[in-house]
Amino acid sequence: MKRLALAAGALALGFVAIIPARADYAVVMFKDGRCRPWADSKAAPAGPYKYHWVGLKSWEQAASKKHYAMKHHWCKSFYP
Repeated sequence: MKRLALAAGALALGFVAIIPARADYAVVMFKDGRCRPWADSKAAPAGPYKYHWVGLKSWEQAASKKHYAMKHHWCKSFYP
């Protein structure tokens, strides 16, 4: 029985190690109106903020949202 539990545990750890890590980027707007790409949407920035886009796949994709946010007057400024 111990061998079975050990084998199941090792197999479960093996599956977890195979699954690739998912990068999750977002665009954050702070209370003062400035926006910036954020590297991890699960780790919230300090202070009052609001997400505009969540779940972006790369930093470049998050930074490319600048023109859209500025055109729609969502952000006063955009910092990469």
